[in-house]
Parts: sequence; C-alpha cells; structure tokens
Amino acid sequence: MSELSVVDKDAVTLEVEGQKVVGSLLKPELPVPGFLFIHGWGGDQEEDLGHAEELARLGCVCFTFDLRGHAESDADKERVTRQDGLNDVLAAYDYLAAQPLIDTAAIGVVGTSYGGYLAMLLTAHRPVRWLAMRVPALYPDEHWDTPKSKLDKAEVRSYREQPHSAGDDRALSACNDFCGDVLIVESERDEQIPRQAMISMQGAFGQANSLSHRIIPGATHAMRDARHQRIYATLLTGWIEEMVRASRLTYR
Repeated sequence: MSELSVVDKDAVTLEVEGQKVVGSLLKPELPVPGFLFIHGWGGDQEEDLGHAEELARLGCVCFTFDLRGHAESDADKERVTRQDGLNDVLAAYDYLAAQPLIDTAAIGVVGTSYGGYLAMLLTAHRPVRWLAMRVPALYPDEHWDTPKSKLDKAEVRSYREQPHSAGDDRALSACNDFCGDVLIVESERDEQIPRQAMISMQGAFGQANSLSHRIIPGATHAMRDARHQRIYATLLTGWIEEMVRASRLTYR
C-alpha cells in the first residue's frame, strides 16, 4: 500500500575514511492529517479500530473512542441525550487536534449511523476538512434533550421518510454550511435509513468542495457481511488517500 504523506528529501554527504559517500534522507512531511472516528448507537470503538489502523499505516494520526453509555465509557445509556453525544464528540475532536503531530487544518471525521449524525453536527462547531459517513442517520430537532434511547422510533422513521431541505434541522443546516470534501456510503438494503434521508443529506451539501456517494450492493444497515465490510474498507481508505494526497499537492 502506498503512503499518504509526501516526503521531504534532503541530499546528504557522508565522509567515510576520507572519501565522500552521497545519499538522500527521506522524511515524512510534518505535520500530518488527523482523523476522528465516531461509532454508531449501540456500537463501540472496536468497529473503527481496523480502519484507524489502516490510516495510521498511511501516516495519519487517528483517534477512536466510546461514546458515553457505550462499552468502557461512563453514564447510563438510557439517560444519554444527543447533546451529551455532541459534547463527547467535541471533547474527542479537541483531544485529537491537540496532539503535537496534527495539522489542525487537515482533520477529517469518519462517522457511522448515529456517529455520522454527530459528525454532521460537529462540523458546525469545529473545522473539519474531510467528512466521511457510512449510513448516516437523520433526526428531527424536536425533543433534543430527551434521552436518545427514548426518542419515538415511529416519529423518527416518519421524519426520515420525508424530503427535507438544507435548513430543516441542525444536521442539515451544518451540511449546508460545510465547505470540505464529503463521502457518503449507503447500504442498498438499509432497513434503518430510507433512501429519502440519503437524498435529503446529499442535497444539503450545496457548498461542499466535493461530494462522493457510493452504494454497497446487498448491504444492510449493520453491514455484518465480511464481504461488504471489505468493500467499505476499500472505499474509505481509497477516498481518504485520494483526498489527503490531493491536499498535499495543492498546498506544497
């Protein structure tokens, strides 16, 4: 697999027993891109570690974490609100951005389902250059402070099935203001996120620098099939490599 980072090359001359030896010293270009991973509701960071490891091998700094109410993190899941989730994501972003190797102008976010929803919201509060989302969820703004687990599922489903414009809710408003690059990966047989929700989200990214949309044939929302997971991993890593490499060439 090729490296994401462009390298700096310095000519070097060594003296060995009175004679000249010429070489080249190649170093990764610093600072490096950073990527924040946000898992879905009911999931945990384990589902993101494999993707994060791939990006780390490509020269990126990655941060995965468990939202409150999930896995090793504190809080009663039945009491966690969307505001709690957004606060967790803001804290995670700030931790990643504070790492000494990070290029704060080159931070990307990868979100799955509810994590994709939180990723959209995050872009309204922090600078995000790349936004990658698999089966991103959409929710009405009503009952914002109601625990996430207690939201009316029928009401949420009905909202997702209706067409929406860019200003209809917080997430779509954030999408409308986003000027970076976007990847949306959809599952063909998604039983949670209807096609209309995807169309509404795509339509909201009116100012995005680029928008890529991919559909994984036969995949469900949870995407348990190993073949579908491999397809997604290839799409995600390939897109990020393309985006980061292009940014390096543009700003050199």
